[in-house]
Amino acid sequence: MAKIAWLGLGVMGYPMAGHLKAGGHDVTVYNRSAARAAKWLKQHGGKRAKTPREAAKGAEFVFCCVGNDDDLRAVALGKDGAFAGMRKGTIFVDNTTASADVARELAAAARRRSVGFIDAPVSGGQAGAEGGMLTVMCGGTAKDFKRAAPLIDCFAKSAVLLGKTGSGQLTKMVNQLCIAGLVQGLAEGINFGMKAGLDMEKVIDVISKGAAQSWQMDNRAATMVQGEFEFGFAVDWMRKDLRICIEEANRSGARLPVAALVDQFYALVQQRGGKRWDTSSLVQLLMKD
Repeated sequence: MAKIAWLGLGVMGYPMAGHLKAGGHDVTVYNRSAARAAKWLKQHGGKRAKTPREAAKGAEFVFCCVGNDDDLRAVALGKDGAFAGMRKGTIFVDNTTASADVARELAAAARRRSVGFIDAPVSGGQAGAEGGMLTVMCGGTAKDFKRAAPLIDCFAKSAVLLGKTGSGQLTKMVNQLCIAGLVQGLAEGINFGMKAGLDMEKVIDVISKGAAQSWQMDNRAATMVQGEFEFGFAVDWMRKDLRICIEEANRSGARLPVAALVDQFYALVQQRGGKRWDTSSLVQLLMKD
């Protein structure tokens, strides 16, 4: 049993922390909303802390899953941040999807305190988090990863160390770029088929057995046809992720013409009131035109 602090009980963090508790570990949680933390305690047991520093005190591992770079800095740094409560030799595992820059910044701050740091963003969405079937992309040292891997496995189907600090976040950017283009292609294909008068249930059944098959097709095509978007990974979150990708590409010189275009399409979805719709709502733009 490991003594663990968990920071952030959002859509992803709530079930991920639950898997660690179910795995027999001693988990103390912190969340900005005390009501959310109280709900988690009622469901899973464990303990609650008033600040990240308090949660991290005495912990062997601190896990974090919050919204963005600024949220991450807020829970990690400062007098009430987790780093202030972490003892030497402990490891901070960040499951937030954030920039590679903030990962390097926090890793440097961790080193000054003789604390380990792993950037470990996840893929698999809410369903993957609830089912303990996430893919975790990690950056950091082999030594730290080896120690943290058995705990990450509590909520993951795959966890891979991809290189030095920042490599996990950069890999997550690749993941999001691939998804963005794929969902737009799926949306166009579905809309085309519907306008052509095809039976899309049969069409999807056929093409999902060939080269067009994808996770998005298997899990989102049917609801895209029905115009249902009230679940899954929100447009607001995807736009945040694409902004990170585009900023990184501007620094590295990589060209992202499709991602930039899809980001504009998501902005239109937001304008239509779809900020919390699933990312498959790209098809809604085509259906309404």
